[in-house]
Amino acid sequence: QLQLVESGGGLVQPGGSLRLSCATSGSTLEDYATGWFRQAPGKEREAVACISSSGRSTNYADSVKGRFTISRDNAKNTVYLQMDFLIPEDTAIYICNAQDRLRDYWGQGTQVTVSS
Repeated sequence: QLQLVESGGGLVQPGGSLRLSCATSGSTLEDYATGWFRQAPGKEREAVACISSSGRSTNYADSVKGRFTISRDNAKNTVYLQMDFLIPEDTAIYICNAQDRLRDYWGQGTQVTVSS
C-alpha cells in the first residue's frame, strides 16, 4: 500500500519561498497521479496543484498560479511543491495526495506559516 510522508514546511516571511517534498513508499510512484492540497484553520481542504503520473501534465489553483510549481521524480519516488512569493493567505497544512483508479492516498501533512 502506498504511503506518503511530507516534509519541508515551516515559518517563512511574506515574499519568501519553501520547497515541500512528499516521499512515497510501498508502491511504484509512476502508477499514480499526485497532487498537493491544503487546509487552513476553519476552512475546507482545497486542491493546490496536481501532476499526472508521467509528469507531463500539471494543473494549479488560480490562487497559486505563477507562484507555485509542482514536479515529481519517479526514480526517487518523490513529489515536490516549490512555493515562491508566499503570502499570509498561503498559511495552511499542506497535504500530499496520490490517486489510482481505485482510491486516494493521503499523507499526514506539513505546516506552512507565512508571517512577518
